[in-house]
Amino acid sequence: MDKIPLTKAGADRLDAELKGLKSKDRPEIIAAIAEARELGDLKENAEYHSAREKQSFIEGRIAELEAILSRADIIDTSKMSGTVKFGAHVELVDEDTDEEKTYQVVGEPEADIERGLLNIASPLARALIGKEEGDSIEVRTPGGTRSYEILSVKFS
Repeated sequence: MDKIPLTKAGADRLDAELKGLKSKDRPEIIAAIAEARELGDLKENAEYHSAREKQSFIEGRIAELEAILSRADIIDTSKMSGTVKFGAHVELVDEDTDEEKTYQVVGEPEADIERGLLNIASPLARALIGKEEGDSIEVRTPGGTRSYEILSVKFS
């Protein structure tokens, strides 16, 4: 089995989600299913079917999180420095629009582009790996080629 790289913060978020699913969501859905069963005929009971679907989703997510966390390779990024690599906080400027963005290069399970957490397997992250402050990169995106300059590389 391959190890899954995660930052400490990412592993903590996934662990908190897992604990919430097990201690809060799972018992709530079990109670909702029991309540829906009491309403009678299960064939036409929309509440029952909805609760069973939600239970299936919750159990699937629990299994997924347990698998990820059991294979996690938690990387301490606070002791790193130098070029862009896993865990780096990278400040970029789009050379066409002058728009500045900051991303942290993280593992796939913790990636969330809205929060600035960039999947290490993404085209942008792959282009950044090994580069340093002041370097320019070009990235092919579905919208065309984009050029960025690396303003800073930090680890925390």
